[in-house]
Amino acid sequence: MVNMHRVIKVALLLGIAFWVVSCSTKDNSEFTSQYIAYKALFIDDGRVIDTGNDNVSHSEGQGYGMLFAAAADDKDTFDALWHWTKRTLMRDDGLFSWRYRPCADNSSSCIDDPNNASDGELLIAWALLRANKKWGTGAYLEDARNIVSAVEQKLLVTNKNSVVLLPGEYGFLEEHSGGNSVQLNLSYWVFPAITDLASISTTPSLWEQLYQSGITLLSRMQFSSYQLPSDWVRFTPNTTDEDNKIGTLSLDNVISPEFGFNAIRIPLQLAWSPRFRDDAILTEKLIAPYFAWWAMTPTPATVNLLSEETAEYEMSKGMQSVKLAVNSLVGTEEQHGINWPTINRNMDYYSASLTLLSMLAVLDNAS
Repeated sequence: MVNMHRVIKVALLLGIAFWVVSCSTKDNSEFTSQYIAYKALFIDDGRVIDTGNDNVSHSEGQGYGMLFAAAADDKDTFDALWHWTKRTLMRDDGLFSWRYRPCADNSSSCIDDPNNASDGELLIAWALLRANKKWGTGAYLEDARNIVSAVEQKLLVTNKNSVVLLPGEYGFLEEHSGGNSVQLNLSYWVFPAITDLASISTTPSLWEQLYQSGITLLSRMQFSSYQLPSDWVRFTPNTTDEDNKIGTLSLDNVISPEFGFNAIRIPLQLAWSPRFRDDAILTEKLIAPYFAWWAMTPTPATVNLLSEETAEYEMSKGMQSVKLAVNSLVGTEEQHGINWPTINRNMDYYSASLTLLSMLAVLDNAS
């Protein structure tokens, strides 16, 4: 049976969102109105609902919701999101179980995979840090520091010439005769978050090395004739100091060799970082392949970087939002306002999240 209370709530909040849009054209007001629609469609009692994936919740989604609530100055929703996340997903070690599948108990017993996903930790800690700066709540800062410490203990792997971020505590390190390799997901490297979280770490050099390792890896992840990074990559670190090489990368037996729904976040998270944008030569080198890809009309949503086979469907609205944001932040064309896709019932959780992330990146870097 349809939950009539939720239907009424969604209709009311969407009506408010459309009213806000009609009353102002300022970027922050547009973000707020889009956020109100997002909250109506995807947030319920502190839980962010992935409508495109059986209504599960992810640590990633909770981090997104917290970022958006802080940016929209919605402390009540922020607190509800953090309370649900801490009560339901937080493990004893301070990391977060990555997936909650709705069940009768509506509690942590609904978690069907207790492994973590490290982008969730970075996003949640970053949201807490930003919330502390906005509202001056010291408990947020302490919580963020605790998550940073847990990440350092469980998820950062130091080698001779690199520090890498495990996608999760378990299941990604593999031992073989040639040494240890690890599957990495570079879309989990949220570069502006890495820079900010270093400021509250007791070992900021670790985060500095993590940032530099991510940039180095991406400079070598320009696969196929499209020169794009993959959702997943196999990394075998160099265990000697010879030539100071970071290690080798391949697409052998990876979870996904596509430039797809994970990797689309990479150009956004690069362009979001003021530090990255300050290096014009590096920016040109790493961002140019995305502009070349987006020049295809229509642009396919994904491409297999081994076969170069492209998807038969074009980029989602959320992917198009990433293109708009990256062009605004590092493109050469002068921008005269951005026509963002509208968050509504026709957009799923992930596309809506990419749209708000893209808008927030532009807002963060507005002059």
